[in-house]
Amino acid sequence: MKIAGMISRVSDRLPAEAFVREALDGYEELDLMQRGRKIASALRQHLPVDFKEAAEILIASLGPKLVKMEDIGMTPFLYLPHTLFVAEYGIEHFKVSMRAQYELTQRFTAEFSIRPFLERYPEATLKQLAVWAKDPSPHVRRLVSEGTRPRLPWASRLREFQKDPTPVLSLLELLRDDPSLYVRRSVANNLNDIGKDHPDVLVETAQRWMKDATEERRWLIRHALRSAIKRGEAGALKVMGFGETARVSVAQASIKPKRPVIGGKVTISFEITSTARQPQDVLVDMRIHFVKANGKTSPKVFKLKQLNLRHTRLRK
Repeated sequence: MKIAGMISRVSDRLPAEAFVREALDGYEELDLMQRGRKIASALRQHLPVDFKEAAEILIASLGPKLVKMEDIGMTPFLYLPHTLFVAEYGIEHFKVSMRAQYELTQRFTAEFSIRPFLERYPEATLKQLAVWAKDPSPHVRRLVSEGTRPRLPWASRLREFQKDPTPVLSLLELLRDDPSLYVRRSVANNLNDIGKDHPDVLVETAQRWMKDATEERRWLIRHALRSAIKRGEAGALKVMGFGETARVSVAQASIKPKRPVIGGKVTISFEITSTARQPQDVLVDMRIHFVKANGKTSPKVFKLKQLNLRHTRLRK
């Protein structure tokens, strides 16, 4: 196993054969996260009992830092057990765990392992993240925004930040004009999360950030508002200049074929005509209600087009 080889190159404290044997026992039947926890548990059993010693060995064994920020594939998942090791066994050792996560997030991500520390040591962890928001590494800066997302996918909710996102917003303020799109996209996703619990906070923040905004920040705001706009929330629509009801007529609507089949294609067409005397900006969406297994329907909104109508027709 590669992890055993990496550790053996920097320390003789890991009985490699026993570690690999335990890590692989029942490994094939497990899913990804279970495999990560299995290896983390084996590390706990075979590295020094003292967490600080064990963490220093793991840090010393790490490979080169990530250079790319996109399209990095599955290779960095080699370090998933390392982050789970810190999250599971390092909660009583704040300083060394922060150091470990600082190094790990530059090779994989510490967005999941930072969350137990935000819950256990909110003030100290937020203070550390504020420092990292100015770090030269975009991977470290992204951890600040991604790790504090109240509704991070595949992770436990940060309930306290769902109740009061103020501490998170303070960090996002530091990153809203980050030079890296990789980081700014994470900031937008965090704001999008906040908006699901506090739509008024999302709108207020977006309005404030729109003042003297660069095109890069405008993109961030649009991305942050995407779910609220799909939900048709008036405040979010107003930020983007669509606060009023459009004066249009819809005609020539058709669905072909009339009886679609599963696996087939459906063509939906319609014409939109402006009924206003003055040109108007229009945001065109389409909502389709899908039938679920229980027979009930659930709507899904598809973004179609943003345009300026001047007594012309939009054909779709």
